[in-house]
Amino acid sequence: MSGPRVFIDKATPSAYGALTAVSTAVAQAWADAGLTPAQIELLNMRCSQINGCGFCLSLHAERALHAGVTQQQLAVLPAWREARELFDDVTTALLETAELVTELQGEDTADLAYDRAGDVLTEEQMSVAIWAAITIGAFNRVSILSRHHVRARVWRLP
Repeated sequence: MSGPRVFIDKATPSAYGALTAVSTAVAQAWADAGLTPAQIELLNMRCSQINGCGFCLSLHAERALHAGVTQQQLAVLPAWREARELFDDVTTALLETAELVTELQGEDTADLAYDRAGDVLTEEQMSVAIWAAITIGAFNRVSILSRHHVRARVWRLP
């Protein structure tokens, strides 16, 4: 068994602070683009599911519930394509964008996904969705590589 990992957020706080500043700018741009807190939390959840980041999943599941995401939406999120009636067109396009950015599929597949999302999202919304997925992906990597542990606790549910 290997020893403890470096908590890179603590070891290089200036870099982590810069990432946090990017996250704050993305959150403001998200709101300016007319997107909702529930939608960004669904995007954060989907990216974190793909990346397998337990720490971020725990954090953003609670935030999602506070933002109005239903327990049913959270439960089916890994299979959102089979439960489209639970997600509006904009949220569906955001989830597709989240997967496009996180999985970095082949060019043909990426073009199809980008085109489908672009049919629903404005250029501003597409840009901020890409930035949001990039940002949560970076946080996922910080938490996974630092081995941030998910600690049992009671969530403050709405």
